[in-house]
Amino acid sequence: MAPSRISTVAIWFLAILSAAALAGCGGTATSNPPTPPAPLSAGNVNLIFVVSEDLSYAAPGDVNLKTANLTNRGLQRSLRMATFLKQSVLGGNNVTIIHVLTPMTHLQTANNYPDMVALDTVQQFAMLNEITLSYENNTPVRANSYPLNVAYSSARLPDGVAEPLVNCSPLASCQGLDFRDEDGGNEALASAIIKTGTPGYYVFSAPWGTVRPLIANLNQLEGYALAVPTSYAGPNYIYAISIAPSGAASLITYDSGVNPSSTYPLLPAGAIVSAPCLPVTTHGGFHIVVTGGAGGAVVPAGINTNETVYLVRHAEAHPVDWWEDGNYIGSGQWRALDLPNALRGKIYPDRVLSIDPAQVTPGSTSAQGDAYSYVRTNATVLPYAIANNLPYQLAANFELLAQNPPQQLATQASTFLFFGGQFSNKRLLVGWEHDHIPPTVNALLQTYHGGQTAPNWPDDDFDTVWTVKLDEAGNLSVDNATCEGIKSSTLPATPPQF
Repeated sequence: MAPSRISTVAIWFLAILSAAALAGCGGTATSNPPTPPAPLSAGNVNLIFVVSEDLSYAAPGDVNLKTANLTNRGLQRSLRMATFLKQSVLGGNNVTIIHVLTPMTHLQTANNYPDMVALDTVQQFAMLNEITLSYENNTPVRANSYPLNVAYSSARLPDGVAEPLVNCSPLASCQGLDFRDEDGGNEALASAIIKTGTPGYYVFSAPWGTVRPLIANLNQLEGYALAVPTSYAGPNYIYAISIAPSGAASLITYDSGVNPSSTYPLLPAGAIVSAPCLPVTTHGGFHIVVTGGAGGAVVPAGINTNETVYLVRHAEAHPVDWWEDGNYIGSGQWRALDLPNALRGKIYPDRVLSIDPAQVTPGSTSAQGDAYSYVRTNATVLPYAIANNLPYQLAANFELLAQNPPQQLATQASTFLFFGGQFSNKRLLVGWEHDHIPPTVNALLQTYHGGQTAPNWPDDDFDTVWTVKLDEAGNLSVDNATCEGIKSSTLPATPPQF
């Protein structure tokens, strides 16, 4: 038996040497990531820190240096990391709450682009969870969706940000993480979770410049004596402070080993069914032209020139009409990720804009509360910006969701989008709330004294694109002749899997 054993060992050794030689001679050496630790215990309080990428800390090729947004490769990573986080860290269990960096607290590049990466890093993960909502006497409804809490804390607001409609009280209801960590708000948020002691999975998504000091400060405040990481290890690492019922805490590190490609993600086949734009007779088609000096119209002072704005509604978000958690649902994820394909050759924006996701909307009654950060317009158009390497901006200097008279809100939105010269000579893709689009357009039309009005946006229409054009003289045209061309009824209720 001894000679055969020696021969077997020799064969194994030669095989290892051959593989090493191939790798050293130009072959691609492949290695599997180390076996991750076991999933976190459902009986513990688990604070889970997902390190989003930014201009300071990122893998090469994951972040666009000009826009501070994810690249196709970075998006691929976030989609695949979502599955790892759900299965290998949470063990398939439902998340308890998700707190995300508030974008306007972390402005990057000379153009002050908000940090949208933290939100997009966990959006797919949110879709892999489920939430059940109820309203008054209605039967509770469960859907693939989960709120992302990104709202402002009670600390001083960043410059140029409107006072929030809703304050996050208690802290865990809708507050995000502040990159500036004003007044120690991040530590107060996490400490409140620890003090409450309710077992679960509390996920935080923020860049290393926020995560590292938060872990270190919690370690000191709570007296845990954990070996806190001191340097950035890369975008595949997830850190968890797991606190047992006894109060004993441990720091667990997970490495997903994700190695994404640099192409835009391909959606699983079969779910996206293209559809032609509905005829004007069935969806209230319109085309309005207003020319200064014609029919009593007067071009208003301060109007932008050579501007085109493509207005789209957020993706599918309501399994029933009263259902509201600030995010979209699983079918909406399909539409959002397909948007770059659906709109190719139809529109030609040079930047993307949407509502500040830190704005809060009242929602359906649930265990998570009834105030939610309004993230779904961002989540809808972020993939388009990523696929086309476009800068991304937020409308943060007025409260779109405030309970002001509708005309006041419409005037503020119209002034922001169409006056003051900021967007002259620009083409914008704008993700907006559908009930606010017609009043905004009508507020613009009223400034010309022309008397024409646009129709309401149908509640069941997630597909139409409204196009507003201002020429070099400020003359105006508005129509809804374009659509994304995605058949809503065919989109699965569950999100795509990566």
